[in-house]
Amino acid sequence: MSGFVEAARREKLAELARRGIPAFAYRFERTGLARGALDAYRDGDETAHRLAGRIILLRGMGKTTFAHLEDASGKIQLYFKADLLGDSYELLKLLDLGDVIGVRGPLFRTKTGEVTLRVEELALLAKSLRPLPLGKEDAQGVRHGELSDPELRARQRYADLAAHPEARDVFRARARVVSYIRRFLDERGYLEVETPVLQPLYGGAAATPFTAFYEALGATFYLRIADELYLKRCIVGGLEKVYEIGHDFRNEGVDRWHNPEFTMAEWYEAYADYEDMLALTEAMVAGVAAEVTGGDTLERGGMTLSFRRPFARRDFYELVRETAGVDLTTADDGALRAALRRRGVDDADRYSGAKLMDEVFKTFAEPTLVQPTFVLNHPVALSPLAKRKRGDATRVERWELFIQGREIANAFSELNDPDEQRQRFEEQTRFREQGDAEAHRIDEDYLRALEYGLPPTGGVGLGVDRLVMLLTDRANIRDVILFPMLKPE
Repeated sequence: MSGFVEAARREKLAELARRGIPAFAYRFERTGLARGALDAYRDGDETAHRLAGRIILLRGMGKTTFAHLEDASGKIQLYFKADLLGDSYELLKLLDLGDVIGVRGPLFRTKTGEVTLRVEELALLAKSLRPLPLGKEDAQGVRHGELSDPELRARQRYADLAAHPEARDVFRARARVVSYIRRFLDERGYLEVETPVLQPLYGGAAATPFTAFYEALGATFYLRIADELYLKRCIVGGLEKVYEIGHDFRNEGVDRWHNPEFTMAEWYEAYADYEDMLALTEAMVAGVAAEVTGGDTLERGGMTLSFRRPFARRDFYELVRETAGVDLTTADDGALRAALRRRGVDDADRYSGAKLMDEVFKTFAEPTLVQPTFVLNHPVALSPLAKRKRGDATRVERWELFIQGREIANAFSELNDPDEQRQRFEEQTRFREQGDAEAHRIDEDYLRALEYGLPPTGGVGLGVDRLVMLLTDRANIRDVILFPMLKPE
């Protein structure tokens, strides 16, 4: 069926060529957008407007035709009349849904009260040779069409955006989130910098990297898994407050919360610690929620999430004790594995040490963290780049922000003792030798930077995609990434 429709459209394209009518224009000068024209209209106003957009409805009735034109601001009804357009009226027979047109004319109000543009001039700007899955609108204005498969929508994002205004709204909201983060940090004296995406050694997180062979140097490089180590090199160099909003890459599976290419905002401030970063992040997240939603509460999953400050604060060890029934200060690996088995984790035996503690926390504690909550003071083994907690050398000055059971941000009082950092890297090497493929490697250049002197520093990494998911009420990360990773067709 689609092949027949496309053939019919190509016949119309050929007919346009025979008539000498260009099917793909160079430009069209608009006076504004549909929404602006509608909002400015007053009965009796004869101002001519020049609008352009896609045809999303076309209904001919002999010598008159009605259509809906959609642009970035919304849609507007068009009215075509044969005795007004003359020969140009015949062009309507060669138009299809999805075609991009330009029109000129005044607005008027129909008998049903709808403000409509009376077309006095018509121009074809781009012929749609493949029908967009526009579907049909119900009485509430909601479209129901063939492009309903989530994977197909993500794979053909161009068609998804063209056919679904709500998809465009998601990415407008995403742009507002990124813009707000940038503005928030700029106003507080942070400097936006750019660090390498291709790195000779990856670090800053526990993850498996993508590799690339650099022909000119005859060496293997890695797509960065985090921005952290290079941003802290900037702090060493005297750029005391820096941030980057960029893409990171992790060679991991794809699920509703993970995409191998994702966006992180990271910022670091000299002479600050994790408590300073908590206050800053709390203000940022509350502010961006208000910016996008217009308030300080959200209805999600049948619950009301409150972004009123202060957010809840919880201790890592206390949460594990409450939810898993084990005390991390005394429990051995056997006790932690037994707790996982009680929860139905069949492969508990494959975890040990730091990974085992992390899995217990993820299994038991994370699902309980629905309201915005900072979880503080993690075990040292889980945080090789964080300073030890003042007064408790078995823990570190770290927090993670959770909302709806998912980590949104992560922060440290950054470890700035080069000798202790080397020891932590060496411990990670032992973890790697025991089978932890994601353990940190020793980064000699980063250690050299620390030896020049890293001031006391606080740092934060925030997952932009997950924050956008929350604020736009999207259940899958691919719905907030324009072109997510998918299996090849």
